[in-house]
Amino acid sequence: MTDSGSLTLTATRARAALDARRGIVRLHPEALTALGLRPGDAVELTGRRATAAIALAADRYASRRALYADDLTLGNIGARDGDAIRLAPVELTAADRVVLSGPASAVAVVDPDTLRLALLSKVVSEGDDVSLLPIELGDAQRELVASTRRTLNNTLGMGWTTMVLNVVEADPAHAAMITSDTRVEWEHDVPDSIDVSLASGRTVSLGRAGAPMPASYGGEAAASRPRAEAREPVRAPAEAVPGIAPIPYDELAGAKIPAEELRELLDLGFNHREVLKVVGTDMALGVLVSGPSGAGKATVARSVAAAVGARISEVSGHDLAALEANAAADRLRAAVAALDAPGVLLVRGVEAIAPAGKRTPLGTMFAQLVDEVLADPGEHAVVCTTARVEDVDTALRSRLEHEVVVPMPDTEARRDLLVYFTRGMKVAEDVKLESVAQRAPGYVASDLAVMVREAGVRAAMRAKDGGATALQPSDFDGALESVRPTSMSGDSVELGGLTLADVGGMEDLKQTLTETVLWPLTYPDAFTRLGIEAPRGILLYGPPGCGKTYIVRAVAGEGHANVLSVKGSELLNKWVGESEKNVRELFRRARQASPTLMFFDELDALAPVRGGGTDGGTADRVVAALLTELDGAESLRDVVVVGATNRPDMIDPALLRPGRLERLVYVPPPDARGRADILRANARNVPFADDVDLDAVADELWLYSAADCAALVREAALTAMRESLEASVVTAAHVEQAIERVRPSLDPEQLEYLENYAHSRET
Repeated sequence: MTDSGSLTLTATRARAALDARRGIVRLHPEALTALGLRPGDAVELTGRRATAAIALAADRYASRRALYADDLTLGNIGARDGDAIRLAPVELTAADRVVLSGPASAVAVVDPDTLRLALLSKVVSEGDDVSLLPIELGDAQRELVASTRRTLNNTLGMGWTTMVLNVVEADPAHAAMITSDTRVEWEHDVPDSIDVSLASGRTVSLGRAGAPMPASYGGEAAASRPRAEAREPVRAPAEAVPGIAPIPYDELAGAKIPAEELRELLDLGFNHREVLKVVGTDMALGVLVSGPSGAGKATVARSVAAAVGARISEVSGHDLAALEANAAADRLRAAVAALDAPGVLLVRGVEAIAPAGKRTPLGTMFAQLVDEVLADPGEHAVVCTTARVEDVDTALRSRLEHEVVVPMPDTEARRDLLVYFTRGMKVAEDVKLESVAQRAPGYVASDLAVMVREAGVRAAMRAKDGGATALQPSDFDGALESVRPTSMSGDSVELGGLTLADVGGMEDLKQTLTETVLWPLTYPDAFTRLGIEAPRGILLYGPPGCGKTYIVRAVAGEGHANVLSVKGSELLNKWVGESEKNVRELFRRARQASPTLMFFDELDALAPVRGGGTDGGTADRVVAALLTELDGAESLRDVVVVGATNRPDMIDPALLRPGRLERLVYVPPPDARGRADILRANARNVPFADDVDLDAVADELWLYSAADCAALVREAALTAMRESLEASVVTAAHVEQAIERVRPSLDPEQLEYLENYAHSRET
């Protein structure tokens, strides 16, 4: 120990994964004692430059002369393994404000609150590099750390664990600990806060998006101010509206048509009002931008506003709805006050503050603010985004005169987005982004961004072990399997790589499904060229267990389509109007995620013959809603409906006429050849003995369904295991015992009825 109360130790790279990139260094317990420190105290580290970190005790077998630090900490002090580092206790100060710079992908999606939670309890100094990996110093923080991890994983994918940020500014500049009261911000080119005058003559401070600073930043006087005063109108210049840096308009990918439509509206309203006067008309710049979640609605609005020279003041409807009513009103007023001409008030998720059918104080106040903002033509615009147009209050929609739709990206748009997201990455020559785009139906811009990041993580893991550093086709294959489109979350069916080639026999059935299902999804332009509409749907009927669901999965896998599995329990609701709303929502999601195959299993339970129910008419209303959606005014382009049932006579006849489920296809039980194919498919990995003749076994299995045949193979293997857990083959004797245990599930009377029904349809 030196006279100044410091130690000089040798820098040693830490091996503990839990400490890596978290701002932690470890010392031998005796070194901690020599410095008068307890685990969790801060130390100042000085090499080529100085920084601070949290000191914890190393293992008692560790070197007394070593300072164990990760690569990020060693980089912050400009040291390498073996360099001499001076350590000294340092007094920590809670950071008032920390400004960070980082990758554009993080700046665009990680909000300051999440950023603060990820960096909570870390000690930083200006110029330090820090990671997003949260620090956990006790059980009290465990749930908070887990929640922060989930948030970062959902917004950035697995790439956040290796992301490095830089501390641009810190107050104080050295050894500042980030606490719950620290204002953590991204670096930007405009002031973070300004003082503005209220109508009463009092001054308040405005921060990001024009929101008033918490009382903790205004001292005791601010904390003691009455709430009513904070709601007074304010006036702020445009500099108080930092927001997220927009993507240059020329680089905007995947939504060029709606972006151009919005640009023309704002350019005409802001910059060419003289043209409106010549024509003798006027326009208010209220715009509702709709589209699926993650399609880039807010991104389009930011880019367009920058392109026409307007500044944005941005708020989130969902954040406002989560606040107490007075606080939400304060936030809205401050955002409006921060507008400067020409300016755009961007409200994301407007349905949260102005829901349809509900008059709330916040919704009423927002409608009045919209009127005030649009009162001066050519000065300001209001752009609201929503993923559910039908959930926006009709009174507000009447004020937003223009509507722009950002659609689900088609193949070309997905390719453009993939090119944009991979522009800074190494991509192997054999990677065909066009092919990747074709295999990603239903993916919106945010899904594709996550998928590209996942592919990048896979490439980085391979490169870490000495493999190729460029993105390979296998990286995208794995990413497509692990990242599912958000539009299909909860109801999608995993296809498992199935295609029609995996379905044994049933050649006529496969041909019918190819024409009715695959052609409309794969070749929609061919139907347009010939001047006909593609079939809307098909009904598969047959005895249970004969592969109706299996063949639907195979058809979807063949056409690279999304499969939306419809559960009756999710559609039916006892409250009047809710079931019909669920049906409308279901078809809306199917249109957004097109090409989509909608699969209604057990359709007879969901759409029975009308007039005979005892459920108060719920089923009748569901049938009416289904009929409306199937051949209503809104097109079902690139959407095919497939129903399955073993009681076709119980389905409402109106569903089965041409233009709806116009083709009825009988799925018979497998014949002897089909049963043999099913046995072989299920026995692919089962070591059968030479005395097992699957063709002969199949001949014995009359009235066995496909599911029964699969169960027979499993039971034969289990029988061998019962004899000996060391068994290595399944013999014919085991198969015979399995046949005795697994009985056929097909009912001869039901089978005869279905065959007669199929015959009557043919004749």
